[in-house]
Amino acid sequence: MSQLQLIEVTTPALATEFLRVNVLVNAGNPNYIRPLDKDVEDVFNPKKNKTFRFGKVTRWILKKDDALIGRIAAFTNKKYKNKGDDVPVGGVGFFDCINDPMAAEMLFNVAKHWLLQHGMEAMDGPINFGERDRWWGLVVEGFQSPLYCMNYNPPYYQALLEGYGFQPFFHQICFGKNPKQLLSEKVRERHAQYDKDPDFQVRTIDKSKLEAYAKDFTTIYNAAWAGHGGLKEMKTEQVMVMFKKMKPVMDPRIIWFAYHRDQPIALFVNLPDLNQWFRHLDGKFGVASKLKFLWVKATKKCTKFSGIVFGVVPAFQGKGIDSFIVGEAYKTVKDMDYEEYEMQWIGDFNPKMINVAQGLGDVHQSRKLTTYRYLFDRTKEFRRHPILA
Repeated sequence: MSQLQLIEVTTPALATEFLRVNVLVNAGNPNYIRPLDKDVEDVFNPKKNKTFRFGKVTRWILKKDDALIGRIAAFTNKKYKNKGDDVPVGGVGFFDCINDPMAAEMLFNVAKHWLLQHGMEAMDGPINFGERDRWWGLVVEGFQSPLYCMNYNPPYYQALLEGYGFQPFFHQICFGKNPKQLLSEKVRERHAQYDKDPDFQVRTIDKSKLEAYAKDFTTIYNAAWAGHGGLKEMKTEQVMVMFKKMKPVMDPRIIWFAYHRDQPIALFVNLPDLNQWFRHLDGKFGVASKLKFLWVKATKKCTKFSGIVFGVVPAFQGKGIDSFIVGEAYKTVKDMDYEEYEMQWIGDFNPKMINVAQGLGDVHQSRKLTTYRYLFDRTKEFRRHPILA
């Protein structure tokens, strides 16, 4: 008779097995790209992940007759709050499992019991023990290769979560477009009215002046994004750290800032799709792999770029600035190697930002992820994430 065994990850060897589960479950899928081991390990490293200041995390692997068949992590985070929450909510993430409801139930149960012991009354997942721009949500539509640090899973995971009792808390919409496709007449017209006005400019980032652009980024981001969906204000120092990390892979031709009389009013920040290069590294990023990465980057064209953030300050929202910056971007990108474009996700609770994304013109929904919630009190009324005004 087969025996299932849950094992808490407490040693480096078990941590390695935790990484292997993801590879084994996705074996044979040509669209799967193995995440860099270091990116996953950093989540569970107190020296790398500042979220440890506000919470705790533990993780488990599941074996069947000594074969790895599943994994999960559970965590608390005092800073994790969503608008309308009336109970303390913990998180589960890095869930992987074979297509076996009993195995999935064991993983969800151990996470639930651990969270109960830590005072939680609900759990969201699959989410990250950290920032929302990584490892967030379950893929439910669009199973093409994932963007860098994006969750990826087989389609049957949706049935495993919903069969256990998880319900969609919010959906995460990604938009894509053909960057070489002629912009719509509406976008071209709105672009033209600013293109003729010397008070308005669009500039690409200059790597030699990152500090100046970090200040502009901070100004625009805090005005356009802070306070939405739990996002906090950023400081210029934080943005500089981000820019320095991005610099080795930054393509300055696809990062744009818009200005009105030299005052920053909009930004459109993109990066090459790093997974087009990382897929050749099999999850490794040691010295040899870094050298291989440099070789791959130099010899293999990246044909896709991804949107990190798009924002317009409130005073200029709804006035066509999005079309202005997109029109300027099109002038550059139409002659580059990039053939695909995809934005990072936007929560369906944020219709204003969805409208901004759709304002890019000729976009389509490229994929959908879902953040699920499970209330421990099964008699309590379930409520989805409220719509932001």
